[in-house]
Amino acid sequence: MPAYMCKCGTRVSVGRIPCDHQWNFMSDSEFDKYEDQVDAGELYKEMKEFFKCPSCKRLAMFWDGWDGEPTFYIEDN
Repeated sequence: MPAYMCKCGTRVSVGRIPCDHQWNFMSDSEFDKYEDQVDAGELYKEMKEFFKCPSCKRLAMFWDGWDGEPTFYIEDN
């Protein structure tokens, strides 16, 4: 997926590596499965991804990987 469309209408490019708009994360309990030395590639495959729109700062979470539609979250001020 080289890009996705944000709810604000901005086309967010995500094909660049490293991607300035991408963050990777995992739950604390998922992380606890790893001890001592960690293979970065294996750890990366287990992580979920989210992207931050450069225009509206809305987060697009891909909870089910690239096959599903993202869930959008917006900052609450």
